[in-house]
Amino acid sequence: MLLQVEGLRKSFGRRVAVDDVTFSIDVGEVVGFLGPNGAGKTTTMRMIAGYLEPDDGTAKIFNIDVAQDRRRAQERVGYLPEGAPLYGEMTPWTFLRFIAETRGMAKDAARHAVIRAAHDTQLGEAIGRPIETLSKGYRRRVGLAAALVHDPMLLILDEPTDGLDPNQRQSVRDLIRRLGTERGVILSTHSLEEVEAVCTRAIVINKGKMVIDAKPADLVAEHGDLEAAFRALTGGEEGL
Repeated sequence: MLLQVEGLRKSFGRRVAVDDVTFSIDVGEVVGFLGPNGAGKTTTMRMIAGYLEPDDGTAKIFNIDVAQDRRRAQERVGYLPEGAPLYGEMTPWTFLRFIAETRGMAKDAARHAVIRAAHDTQLGEAIGRPIETLSKGYRRRVGLAAALVHDPMLLILDEPTDGLDPNQRQSVRDLIRRLGTERGVILSTHSLEEVEAVCTRAIVINKGKMVIDAKPADLVAEHGDLEAAFRALTGGEEGL
C-alpha cells in the first residue's frame, strides 16, 4: 500500500482540527479530498507530507512512518501547498535546479529532472523569466513542477489549478490524470467538476471527521450530482 493513514488527530488549543481520520491510497488512485472551509483538509495534508506533527495516529508511505522517519518519507512525497512560496527574483529554471539540488541530486540528474518537470507542466518560454514577472497561473505551474521534480510516488496537491485559465486548467487535469496512473494523488480542490473529471475516489471531511470515502460516480448516482452529495454529507455547509 502506498499510503496508510490511521487515526490522525490534531488540535490547536481547544479546537480539534482533525479527529480520527483513517484512509489508504494505492498506486493508480487519484483521491479528491473535499470539505467545507476549515474542515481540516489542509491540516491533514500537512501531517501526511511531514510538515506538521500529529497529536495521535500515523501516516505511513510504503510503510515508512512520516513522523518517525520524515526524511525518507518525504523523498517519496511531492507536496504543493495552496499559495506555495516561490523566490520571485529567481527564474523557474534556477528555482527548480535549487529544489532538485537541495534534495541531493547531482548536477546532471538535477538538470534532467528540471527539464522533465518543466515539460510536464508546460512552462515553455516562462522557464527563463523571473518568477515575479509571471502570471498567477504560471507561478502555480512552477509550484507544481517543484512538487514533481524529484519524481515522487505520492503527490499531495492543494488547489493545483487555482488561477489557471480554462485551457491551462484542462492541461493540468490531463497531467494529474496521467501522473495518477503510476502514482498516488491526493487532490484538494474547490471544483467538483474537477473531482468528477479526474478523481477515482472522493473523501469528504467535515469538522475534522471523515464522513465518506466513495467513488464520485456512486455519489452522483445516490444524490443526483456532486454538489447535492456534498451538501447532504456536510449538513449544507458552504464552501469547499
